[in-house]
Amino acid sequence: MSVIRSLTLAWLACFGLLSGCSDSTKESTAAQPDQPQYIANNFSLDRGVNASHWISQSDKRGEERQQYMQEHDFKRIAAMGFDHVRLPVDEEHLWDEEGNRDEQAFELLHNGVQWGLKHNLNVIVDLHVLRAHHFNRPDSQKIWTDKAAQQQFIKSWQALSAELKQYPIDRVAYEPLNEAVANNNDDWNKLINWVVAEIRKLEPNRTIIMGSNRWQQVETFAALQIPQNDPNIILSFHYYTPFNFTHYESPWTFTKDYHGPVHYPGQTIADDDLANIPAKLAEQLRGANGEFDRDIMFKHIAQAVEVANKAGLKLYCGEFGAFPTTELALRQQWYRDMISIFDEHDIAWAHWNYKNDFPLVDETLEPMPELMDILIPAK
Repeated sequence: MSVIRSLTLAWLACFGLLSGCSDSTKESTAAQPDQPQYIANNFSLDRGVNASHWISQSDKRGEERQQYMQEHDFKRIAAMGFDHVRLPVDEEHLWDEEGNRDEQAFELLHNGVQWGLKHNLNVIVDLHVLRAHHFNRPDSQKIWTDKAAQQQFIKSWQALSAELKQYPIDRVAYEPLNEAVANNNDDWNKLINWVVAEIRKLEPNRTIIMGSNRWQQVETFAALQIPQNDPNIILSFHYYTPFNFTHYESPWTFTKDYHGPVHYPGQTIADDDLANIPAKLAEQLRGANGEFDRDIMFKHIAQAVEVANKAGLKLYCGEFGAFPTTELALRQQWYRDMISIFDEHDIAWAHWNYKNDFPLVDETLEPMPELMDILIPAK
């Protein structure tokens, strides 16, 4: 799951420059003079949810993986009022290290797309994790320095396009890579424009979702190089601010060790509370601490709004959510503020996620009204 942002993991910025830039690879970092005239495909997004930990970020295989998401889940997602599903998939689920297909994983991918379409849900196929790139692992960033890894990434999308091009362009979109974490914004701009150009050779009018470098955070949006004259691009950011609040006591982050109070709106962790915990933990928490409310959060998000408006493209928050360990009333206020920002500025969104760690359903898969009444109020 996409959870650790630059405020709290600045040490991730330790990787080299993109190396696959030779003429033979035919990379594209900008619109070319002979670029075709693309046709808007009418793909639309409004309110969605991530179908995560199924074909992505999971050790499940075989029957356990097959049973994790079923058609009834997609039917329920539609009944909850969502209009689309973001479907993360990982390279290691789809292909083994020798490049052999996992036929069951591809069957599940097709199931996810087809179940979504059957129940009037548009689908984003999101290549979430590569063997050469993981957004939360500093030891898994080879894609920025290894030409073969870059070419393998391109080949992965050529194969996915061949697999998925049968689906209507107004219903299914592609997200080439989740949360790039390059040391240099140029490295990501080169790679994303290269893969977009390769996909365009195969599917000129498929919608492509792209975000900025370093976890798709709004602070790097101005540095994103956007393909020109392509109406079928949607710009995506992720938002988990304030991190100490949205990831309070989450077991995969340093916040797991802090059990004192957190607040929203206002200063997430009070100075007095930071003074009473181990110094190293306090230092980590201070890196993401501060005053937060709706106005402050919109000042952050406005950076992405400005870029999208200038480009004339749709803006999409592909991930946001709060771990269910904070006080419910505070969490509800955070969700109200996020949804009001999205509504006011015509930002489409997908909640992270449907079930599992940031759930919108309980253990029996019944929707949680305490959150759903905020996300999608009854008409």
